[in-house]
Amino acid sequence: MSKELLNALNALEVEKGVKKEIVIEALEAALVSAYKRNYGQAQNVEVEFDKIAGNIHVYAVKEVVNEVYDSQLEISLKSALEINRAYEIGDTIREEVTPKDFGRIAAQTAKQVIMQRVRKEEREVIYNEYVQYEQEIVTGEVERRDNKFVYVNLGRIEAVLSRQDQIPGEEYKSHDKIKVYIYKVENTSKGPQVFVSRSHPDLLRRLFEQEIPEIFDGTVEIVSISREAGDRAKVAVRSNEDGVDPVGTCVGPRGERVQAIVNELKGENMDIVEWREDPAEYIANALNPAKVLDVRFDDENEHACTVVVPDDQLSLAIGKRGQNARLAARLTGYKIDIKSESDAADLNNVEADNNDIDDEDQLMSDSSSNIIEEE
Repeated sequence: MSKELLNALNALEVEKGVKKEIVIEALEAALVSAYKRNYGQAQNVEVEFDKIAGNIHVYAVKEVVNEVYDSQLEISLKSALEINRAYEIGDTIREEVTPKDFGRIAAQTAKQVIMQRVRKEEREVIYNEYVQYEQEIVTGEVERRDNKFVYVNLGRIEAVLSRQDQIPGEEYKSHDKIKVYIYKVENTSKGPQVFVSRSHPDLLRRLFEQEIPEIFDGTVEIVSISREAGDRAKVAVRSNEDGVDPVGTCVGPRGERVQAIVNELKGENMDIVEWREDPAEYIANALNPAKVLDVRFDDENEHACTVVVPDDQLSLAIGKRGQNARLAARLTGYKIDIKSESDAADLNNVEADNNDIDDEDQLMSDSSSNIIEEE
């Protein structure tokens, strides 16, 4: 038992990287519980593992007292002096109480402890490995699916892709290779859990960084992303270097760069717009491909505006089921009300008429005041 246990601990340290001292400490604590459980002893005991010979010893620990009230926890000064005349009140005495058959229990306990430590260490290694990939893209292989999740094999762990993290309409078949975004890694009681997404906006950000070197090195910067996964996305970019066209850089020659991203996302439409410091210009760009005639900001709400577009581009500006306007609002952070040029003109006329009426009322009010004063 002693040699086998020592060999097992040494192999564990070499192969799994689990330090021998950590396992021995856990083993000693487990053997204390095993001794009390199997021998029905309530005394205070300590277990000592001989790191050289591999032997295991159990000691009952008792306190030296004048008068003994609990023989399992205390020993009289008289009895202590018979063992060693140097003992005093308050000292503790360790007396070996190792049972003859304790080796069998120790072997079973050691096996359990070692297996637990191996599992724990493997979980820690996997967690530490994958937590480094949090907020990054990795390529995985679809393993299986059920009613809640698609399970993606990332190598040493199986990640979960929930319904809300899937691209609507996208099919996931066994052995398919897919790129996923790791947005959370948890170290649970059952082991590490990795959560991945195909619909997260930052998946798009990482894809742009992979396909466009100028974004990866910071020459071009992604300012904002709004996305309805599987259908359409808007990406606002700006250049941090004079002479570099941010939109053209992202689109690439003949649209090759952005097309690679569209293909990865199974045809998701991509609008790349230039971020501008002037909010009016930025909002106009965000409503691409519609042409914007005017942007009027609300005096009472600094994050709300009315956008005027040509009559024939109203539906284009709003988009199918309001998608273009909705994505533009998320991209810019403004509440956007879109009006056609005709509706805006009618509204201006109504406001002008109301202003004229207010002016006439004010003149009449002033005249009445003058008449009263003359009387």
